[in-house]
Amino acid sequence: MSTSPSLSTPTTTAPSNRWPVVLCWLAVALDGFDLVVIGAVIPTLIETGDLGFTASSATTAATLGLVGVGIGAVAIGPLTDRFGRRRSLIGCVTWFSLLTLAVPLAQDVTQFTGLRFLAGLGLGACLPTALAFMSEHATSERRSSAVTRTMTGYHVGAVLTALLALWLVDDHGWESMFVVGGVAGLLTVPLLYARLPESAAYLRAVEARDDGEAQVSRSTEVVRGRYLRVSLGLWVASFCGLLLVYGLNTWLPTIMGEAGYSIEGGIGLLLVLNIGAVIGLMVAGGISDARGNKPTVLLWFGLAAVFLALLSIKLESTALVYAAVLLAGIFVFSAQVLVYAFVGHLYPPEIRGTALGMAAGVGRVGAIVGPSLGGALVTAGIAYPWGFYAFAVAALLAVAALATVPAHVHDPVPPDSA
Repeated sequence: MSTSPSLSTPTTTAPSNRWPVVLCWLAVALDGFDLVVIGAVIPTLIETGDLGFTASSATTAATLGLVGVGIGAVAIGPLTDRFGRRRSLIGCVTWFSLLTLAVPLAQDVTQFTGLRFLAGLGLGACLPTALAFMSEHATSERRSSAVTRTMTGYHVGAVLTALLALWLVDDHGWESMFVVGGVAGLLTVPLLYARLPESAAYLRAVEARDDGEAQVSRSTEVVRGRYLRVSLGLWVASFCGLLLVYGLNTWLPTIMGEAGYSIEGGIGLLLVLNIGAVIGLMVAGGISDARGNKPTVLLWFGLAAVFLALLSIKLESTALVYAAVLLAGIFVFSAQVLVYAFVGHLYPPEIRGTALGMAAGVGRVGAIVGPSLGGALVTAGIAYPWGFYAFAVAALLAVAALATVPAHVHDPVPPDSA
């Protein structure tokens, strides 16, 4: 069975070609918009009751949107391994941009939630596809740096979204945030079509495989044999990491509001949290390449636990609060991305897309649990400080899971597992 790896573009990826770096970064930045936008508009939706929103229905909307993200992440892995990184990424960005642009047209909570779910399918598929491409585009010695640099787009997008929320939401309504995100995505699609080549590593894997059926069989290696223990440990770590990322980004403004900060102050802390994420990503990849994936990701999750626990302490100084949030952002977000880099290091190209998709998809269960947990604590009136206690425990669980994963998997995937 033959499948075309590209859409009328050059099918090689030269190491000097910077377009894949730029375009994958942009795609991930658009995904980062989604990370923050729901957290930025939830306080306004609840306060105004627009579309009939309450704290409970806002939690449901955030949760079901993430269900879509999880389904998209799992579903895209085998597809991108079979049909290619390029075609998959173009389709993902087109899909979620159109659905994001449709969100302001919602007439009630049900329509809003449904559109968020459908957009989530594309958003969830985008990230593992872009990371699989960048993991293959980089040399093996700089693979972690390539993944973490690409993921800076995720948090630069989140930071810009937080800034836009401070400016747009009060003056132009929550709808303006989704218009900006959808339009930005649609403007990116023509660039992807014109300039994104297919991954050279993927093309080599296509040449090496006999047919589509053999590829489906190889994809099952992710959950078989020597890879089963590896996958389980990485999935638990991804679950915990995304619980932290989405729990904090969805509910930090509201939780800090319980501690006595204004909505504007809470959004400012959200901005600082994601600035910390960018700083952490700029540092973490280089350390991981130099010192090894496993020791670095273990250290990062351990330090994330420390600084999350620190946020549970009532600090009198505003400067200290911002510093603690910054440090939490530095370690929490880059710890999660180091899990993705670890996946790229441990699995070969022929199953890498599937492995990244499954790690991201199973991890998205944590992305659902995080906002749900935060919402439950907010509803109960105990989110501050108990939310930070729960987040610190999640970081420690990630450390325990990653301790079971080997630093290297030396044996290649058999050419045919059928």
